[in-house]
Amino acid sequence: MADAATSWLRGALELAVAAALAESDRHGYALAQRIEQCGLGGLRGGALYPVLGRMEGAGLVESHWEAGEGGPGRKVYRLTGSGRARLGEDTVRWHEFTAAMGRLLDQTGKGQE
Repeated sequence: MADAATSWLRGALELAVAAALAESDRHGYALAQRIEQCGLGGLRGGALYPVLGRMEGAGLVESHWEAGEGGPGRKVYRLTGSGRARLGEDTVRWHEFTAAMGRLLDQTGKGQE
């Protein structure tokens, strides 16, 4: 199941990142922690940071550097107005997708009983 969940998260990572940033501004490690806390599995920086870069390039997030407390600074990400609008649109699409997948799986399961 963990492998399937990892694949599913990879496909929905931008949506998960946007949802976590809608709650509050976060640096990359805090984003990964929040996504994991939600039960979506662990997330490596090699998967997260390219998505953040694409989202920033598309104007969905913006970032700034914060000084670290006794350590190096860190880049903090914030969802933009465009990012919030996209999150709203993608949330509707996600619910449509999961409902359709649920119907398919329910129909398939009935045939195997």
